[in-house]
Amino acid sequence: MDSYGVFADFYDELTQNVDYKSRAEYFLEILRRHNHSPGLTLDLACGTGNLTIILKQLGVDVYGVDASGEMLSVAREKSAEKGLDILFICQLMQELDLYGSIDTCVCTLDSINHITDIEDVQKAFDRVALFTNPDGVFLFDVNTVYKHRNILADNTFVYDTDDVYCVWQNSLKENNTVNIDLTFFYPDGDVYRREDESFCERAYTDEELRSMLSHSGFSVEAVYGDMSFDPVSKETQRAIYVARKVNYG
Repeated sequence: MDSYGVFADFYDELTQNVDYKSRAEYFLEILRRHNHSPGLTLDLACGTGNLTIILKQLGVDVYGVDASGEMLSVAREKSAEKGLDILFICQLMQELDLYGSIDTCVCTLDSINHITDIEDVQKAFDRVALFTNPDGVFLFDVNTVYKHRNILADNTFVYDTDDVYCVWQNSLKENNTVNIDLTFFYPDGDVYRREDESFCERAYTDEELRSMLSHSGFSVEAVYGDMSFDPVSKETQRAIYVARKVNYG
C-alpha cells in the first residue's frame, strides 16, 4: 500500500491502545542488551511519528521515513507542536534512498507485513543494509503466521471512539495474506460521513525472514515475543527481530 489516505486522519485515534513510550523504552533496552548504542537512527515506516517523537524525546538522534504523505503530514504537525526538529522523508521502504549511513533502523507495528510481495521485502532489507553501518542493528517486528491464520483470519472488528466508528473486516487468502477492508463513519456537523479504505498484509515465516536478512548481509542475533525477552512460541502474535549488519572488515 503506497498511502493510508483516509486512515491517516484516524490512525492515532484507533491506536490509542499502543503505549509508544513503553515500546520505545523496550527497543532501547533491546539495544542495550545487545551492546549497541542507537547512534543515528532511522524510524522506517514511521507513520504519524508517534515512536519517532518519543525516541527523540528520549535523546535518540532519529528521523523518519514513510510512504504515506498523509501520515507524514500528521507527523510533521505533531513534532512541530512539541518544538522538535525531526526530519521526515516520503519514500517506499523498497526504494529507500538516504543521504548517508545509519547506525540503527527500527521498523515497528507490522510495517513489514504491509509489503505483500516477498521480492519487495527483500528489496527493502537490501536497502536498509545498504545504508546501515557495519555492526549496525536492524530492529523490527512482524505479525506472525499464527496471528494471520488464527486472530486476523476472516474476522471482523469494530472500533467505536469519540471521533470515529470503524468496521475492520478481514479476509484470509493464500500465502498467509489478509485482505483488510476499513469503513469509517465520522461526524461532520449534523451528519455522519462514510469513507472506505482497503489494503493487505502478509505474514512471513521465520525461515523466509532469516533467509532474506542473511541475503542482505544481516545476522539474526535474537527473536523475541512482543514486549518481552522470551523466545517466540507457537501462539506468539508479534515477533521482534534483532539483526546485525555483518562486518566483513
